[in-house]
Amino acid sequence: MANRLLLRLGTACSLSLSLTAAQAQPAPAAQAQAPRATPPAAPQFLTQATSVRALDEGLEARAGEATLRISALRDDVLRVRISPSATLPEDASWAVLPEARTRRIKVSALPDTAQAAGFRTAALEVRLEKNPLRLVILDRQGQVLSADALHRPTQFVNGGFQVTKEMPLDEHYFGLGDKPGPLDRRDMAFTMWNTDAYRHQESTDPLYKSIPFFMAVRAGRAHGILLDNTWRSNFNFGKQWHDAYSFGSDGGPLDYYVLHGPSPKKVLEGYAFLTGPSPLPPLWALGFQQSRFSYEPESQVREIASRLRSDRIPSDVLFLDIDFQDRKRPFTIDKEKFPNFAGLVKDLHKQNLHVVTVTDLHVPAVPNAGYAPYDTGVAGNHFIHNPDGSIFTGPVWPGPSAFPDFTRAATRAWWGALHQDFVKLGVDGFWNDMNEPSVFETPLKTMPRESVHRIEEPGFASRNASHAELHNVLGTQNARATYDGLLKLKPGERPFVLTRATYAGGQRYAITWTGDNSATWNHLRLSTPMLLNLGLSGFSFAGVDSGGFSGSPSPELLTRWTQVAAFNPLHRNHSEKHMAPHEVWANGPGPLAVRRSAIETRYRLMPYLYTLAEETSRTGIPMMRPLFLEFPEAAPDKHPLDLYAGNQFLLGRSLMVVPPPYADAMDAYRPTLPQVDWFDFWTGQKVVKEKENPTDPDTRPLVAPKITPTLEVLPVFVRAGSILPFQPLVQSTHEKPQGALELRVYPGPECQGSLYLDDGRSFDYKKGAYLRQEFTCEASGDTVRVKLGAPTGKYQPWWKSIDVVVYGWEQPGATATLASGGKLTARHDAASRTVRVTVPASAQGTELRLTKGTP
Repeated sequence: MANRLLLRLGTACSLSLSLTAAQAQPAPAAQAQAPRATPPAAPQFLTQATSVRALDEGLEARAGEATLRISALRDDVLRVRISPSATLPEDASWAVLPEARTRRIKVSALPDTAQAAGFRTAALEVRLEKNPLRLVILDRQGQVLSADALHRPTQFVNGGFQVTKEMPLDEHYFGLGDKPGPLDRRDMAFTMWNTDAYRHQESTDPLYKSIPFFMAVRAGRAHGILLDNTWRSNFNFGKQWHDAYSFGSDGGPLDYYVLHGPSPKKVLEGYAFLTGPSPLPPLWALGFQQSRFSYEPESQVREIASRLRSDRIPSDVLFLDIDFQDRKRPFTIDKEKFPNFAGLVKDLHKQNLHVVTVTDLHVPAVPNAGYAPYDTGVAGNHFIHNPDGSIFTGPVWPGPSAFPDFTRAATRAWWGALHQDFVKLGVDGFWNDMNEPSVFETPLKTMPRESVHRIEEPGFASRNASHAELHNVLGTQNARATYDGLLKLKPGERPFVLTRATYAGGQRYAITWTGDNSATWNHLRLSTPMLLNLGLSGFSFAGVDSGGFSGSPSPELLTRWTQVAAFNPLHRNHSEKHMAPHEVWANGPGPLAVRRSAIETRYRLMPYLYTLAEETSRTGIPMMRPLFLEFPEAAPDKHPLDLYAGNQFLLGRSLMVVPPPYADAMDAYRPTLPQVDWFDFWTGQKVVKEKENPTDPDTRPLVAPKITPTLEVLPVFVRAGSILPFQPLVQSTHEKPQGALELRVYPGPECQGSLYLDDGRSFDYKKGAYLRQEFTCEASGDTVRVKLGAPTGKYQPWWKSIDVVVYGWEQPGATATLASGGKLTARHDAASRTVRVTVPASAQGTELRLTKGTP
């Protein structure tokens, strides 16, 4: 949903905002004054260490009046805190978990000399050079990971700060959430200030999210930096200087973390340690989701549901946007358009469709009108205030509205309880939109920076704070309030919360999407790097508005986008009012068949997708991955392969999705396939690599053959050494698959696969009600051995037998035997070069031996 007024972003956020003594009292009684204008202060540069003292966990230094403390939380995670005074700021965070932030390890001090001091952990060496003052972090092999820029010292100015680091020529930067543009952030600059960015384009910044975390990758080695600062901040990767990058903020604490790899995956595991991984969502969240702004009235919702089922389009979710509400007021129902809402939800459930309703955070300011959210909000002091103590109101969809003060724990509890009636009606999930927060008809498209919040939160000192400080965390705390409320209202079920705006750590409460994109080929191309960088920023469970929110896609664009999105972590089709139909059946039976086939593939892959989802809920490793995450040293110069790979991506370890670099062009193109063997996902044929130039005698590595794109097939490849679980086709995740589980085995180095299963909705998996099974294979000569490990956990699977399908089987014939004894029937398929054997499911596991040749 968008603020279609297309207001331009006004002046930049001021560098500082001083709260008066009156503002330190609980609002609204406070008669807070607007900040006084003060002349700019001279910058305070940290140029020389005047004293250093060793700490058990690191060191503390003084630089004149300033204080610097470096602490080791783990051998591979450092925290750096710097204050312009002798006192460090309050030790509190909206992003970093308390158990991570307060963790410490004992370090080994380096000799304190006139030139430098420092310490070592098992993984890192930290040096603080004294004059000029410079922090240098190395690995234990002596390789510099991160170093302050020699002639650009850290500085404080007008309540803000800037840190500048050396930028090696061969270092590349990733993350910062779903900023548009290339995957690599080098030579670009970004602002963190959550903004309603309707019809954003490739150069639009800022957008809806502020995730101040990035990963630096150099020669196959990686480290990450998280700036834990909620104010308007900035990141400049060589836009200002060719040899340095910088990050800074308009205000707030200078508090950042350095995470060592050396592998990119280890960096992400460190980020999950700090900010938490995403919780495992309900299984139905991975199904196909159908939405529009808006399906109305009730009869149209029923028509959409019936069409999904009659056209046999596998699907799990229907969204209801703001027009199902009475005058667009949250927590209401328009009884004229939706006369039998309870019956509608019940009937959709009978069709195995879950219902997600939008719940914007703005609460229309309608006193004495019987509107409970506003009346109880005023009574509980739950709204953000103006500096004079009155409630701030701004125009949004339902008219002048108040905005909940989600940095109060009591306000979050109040907000969560507002969902009770909809939960009783059977609504399955909630969509927190417009929560940057978006405010219409204002220069900044949000509330004034001097608006007053009240922080009343465990782990924080209670105080008033400006919107300039808390703007970027409002969306996260909105989603947190919804998530925690659903946990209380439905304690046995995993919440589904979709949020548009967020901050670092917001993945603990909600899934997300990239906001109001456009129905253009360029936006399809942009979607892949945006989702990849979201995954590298903690948000594995993310998607885009497939087909484009604003505008009407051509039939070809909608088809290609449906194919690509079928391999994204989330697959939602969504569109704006007054646009041409975006539904899968738009444009007739021919396009429908191709789009339906893509969605069917997703549902057959559901065991693989759910296994990846469970992995990311434990480790923070995203489902959708850039090439360098799996192949950090694959390029000859060890640079990230993604710099040359267009918009390719990996789904998990095993699947490589290779859309055309420019999907509206029909030019042949060559995919980037790292130097392992690959199989064509659709045909099962092994990819035969070739010389890039057949007439050139050089000995460079072979490359994949060129692809001539067709709209009917999205190129997808499988990594040799993979074992993929497939299920029979179902029409929803609620439907029990009928038949055998299929294991597709692609022999190769380190051949492996895994499978995770539970009931898909409850938290019983935490009590052992899950199934986990590991698979391996080994090929030697004419023999392939496939080992199905013993399942662990107490959950009973739906399958009784397993079809093992081995690819790359050129010869017609095979002998199949079990290690425990017994001969099985092997069925060879010449077209796909496979051999198939059905084995009974076993609680003890199974080892299958296949030998080439006629039995």
